[in-house]
Amino acid sequence: MDLSILVNKFNVKGRLVALQPFGNGNINDTFLAIYRNTFTETQVVLQRVNRSVFPHPEVIMENMHEVTRHCHEKLSADAQEGRDDRVWQMPRIIKTKEGRDYVTDEKGEVWRVITRIMSAHAFDVAQGPEHALECGATLGHFHYLVSDMNPAAIRDPLPGFHITSGYLAAYDRTLETHRAKDLLGSSMEAKRLSKFIEERRGLALALETAEKNGELRKRMFHGDPKVNNIMIDDVTGKGTAMIDLDTVSPGLIHLDFGDALRSICNPAGEEETNLSKVVFDEDLCTAFCKGYMKEAGAFLTDADRAYLYDSIRLLPFELGLRFFQDYLAGNVYFRTTQPEQNLNRARVQFRLCESVEARERSIRDLLAKL
Repeated sequence: MDLSILVNKFNVKGRLVALQPFGNGNINDTFLAIYRNTFTETQVVLQRVNRSVFPHPEVIMENMHEVTRHCHEKLSADAQEGRDDRVWQMPRIIKTKEGRDYVTDEKGEVWRVITRIMSAHAFDVAQGPEHALECGATLGHFHYLVSDMNPAAIRDPLPGFHITSGYLAAYDRTLETHRAKDLLGSSMEAKRLSKFIEERRGLALALETAEKNGELRKRMFHGDPKVNNIMIDDVTGKGTAMIDLDTVSPGLIHLDFGDALRSICNPAGEEETNLSKVVFDEDLCTAFCKGYMKEAGAFLTDADRAYLYDSIRLLPFELGLRFFQDYLAGNVYFRTTQPEQNLNRARVQFRLCESVEARERSIRDLLAKL
């Protein structure tokens, strides 16, 4: 289908003057559409929901409808009360001219149009403590917005995502293969990483155990709180929106908290080959946590707070486990450019986990003060 014909099926006022590829996301096909009339310009985002990642895109759209509806109602009420120190935003679904949330093309692909967050942009890495603070505030505010949603109203878009016991089970199955046995028998580094995993098996299930015991309860979490999904206002420098809502799921908010700190507090990045450069940055952590608690602290329980450190430690372990399992399985899940890439990625995440462990006392002290 011609994209200009497709995007004009949506209810956007004005004349389409530009339609071009947009952003650097690697999941959905994304385009920026610009409409103009005599007095105004409107910019919207056209996306194809990737079936290879989300086999049921209709479910993704149902979820997005519920999440955005709930959050926009809450944002509107808070704005009327003058509750916030800034203008918070969230993408809005643009309806088709027939009143639907999406269009299905002749190939069965699902396309949507959402509003663009204007006068704001995201960064690929943390720019410093002030930026980290705003990232924390933005994630905390998102958690506040969805904190009173009923998790049962949302269908899990990625079953098994962030379930560490499931990743451990997949790892154990992989260990039984000839390929994994050969790699572990021939590589001292692979043996070292395997030992690292065995030493932390029990600790890796801390959050799941706490949920089963009733200490933690499911709310809603974003699912992909990386830095480039956090929009910063170009004028004020304040966080203004979380974007990329496809992975919003029922689960523990600790998964977002730990994953955000995993990415923000490792300035060296996931592909660093010199492990001496991989260090958990406490200054960035402190700033992020202060911003987060300012927005989310009011609804967190004592038990929620008690397990925040565990989440910071868990998420690099979990990702490292996934990288290492994929390496042993033959690099079948994560995209690689050379055979040892997933092995090195696992080394980086496990080193980051060690760096968090070495700072446990100071991190727990910080969290206790906020």
